[in-house]
Amino acid sequence: MRALVNRAARPAAVPAAGRDAAGFHASLGAYQPTPVRELPALAAELGLAAVLVKDESDRLGLPAFKVLGAAWAIERALHEQPEAHTLVAASAGNHGRAVARVAALRGLRCRIFLPERSLPARRDAIASEGAEVVVVEGSYEDAVTRAAVAGGDPGTLVIADVGDSGPARWVIDGYATLFTEAGAQAAYDLILVPVGVGSLAAAAARHAAETRRRVIGVEPVTAACLTASLAAGRPTRVATPGTAMAGLDCAEVSPAAWPSLQAGIHGTITVDEAQAREAVRELAAAGLAIGESGAAPLAALRALLTDPACSELKDFAGVGPSTRVLLVATEGPTAEVAQAR
Repeated sequence: MRALVNRAARPAAVPAAGRDAAGFHASLGAYQPTPVRELPALAAELGLAAVLVKDESDRLGLPAFKVLGAAWAIERALHEQPEAHTLVAASAGNHGRAVARVAALRGLRCRIFLPERSLPARRDAIASEGAEVVVVEGSYEDAVTRAAVAGGDPGTLVIADVGDSGPARWVIDGYATLFTEAGAQAAYDLILVPVGVGSLAAAAARHAAETRRRVIGVEPVTAACLTASLAAGRPTRVATPGTAMAGLDCAEVSPAAWPSLQAGIHGTITVDEAQAREAVRELAAAGLAIGESGAAPLAALRALLTDPACSELKDFAGVGPSTRVLLVATEGPTAEVAQAR
């Protein structure tokens, strides 16, 4: 486990949060805000005023938050290219299923590229939405490359949640809805958010900067690309040998997200497999069905409050007895096909 303090954080330099996606999401027939759950026993144990969980295990009928970004990016992309008939995307699972679901709803064809270490349950879940699933020999980043090539076909749109394209930026704007909801649902001072390529964390940073909150990014020890990038002061690629936190198994941060991350993230905490799995069990005991990537913020919170290695970050983020913490639980459990990413 490693904690990093981002002393380069400058919240005033963080871009403003997107505003347009919330109205679009509200117009969708299945839309309703996901709940914020409170864990009072945990707050008392850790000496905090509150521990809250933004539960994204059921978002617009899917078991993860990703559909917020995918739906908005697809809406924007089709506005610019209404003649498109096929959507393609690379994914560790959640984003791909979200793109496939929206494609089916809009009568579009869809092809999703997955890394070879993606679980069969995730592949099946995406195929169940009517998409063609292409398993790529290699990493998530190799799948991103394949999707970009496929996007050169006539009538095809790449709905990427990584990179510097329009869709990669619109995905971040789509995720702003999650934090607009949370701000209306509960009072909190500090956000712990999973990172991955950083699009959701960028949305969290924008929200935090506007509302004078603080935000800490959470990464697997084996895929800590934001931690490495903040330490280096520039985007830095890392090796990714694999993790059960598959939605966070990313080698580099998205260029579209990096400016918000560098200026708006107060620090990062990395967690290992055992910590993430224990957090899954702890949330399950509290009645919350959350997968490893979504449980990682709880593991990080425990480290922040109990591990001496995190004391500098704890002080930098101003964590104390009056602090109210929001954990962003990004996904449902991954063990069941029906809830696979």
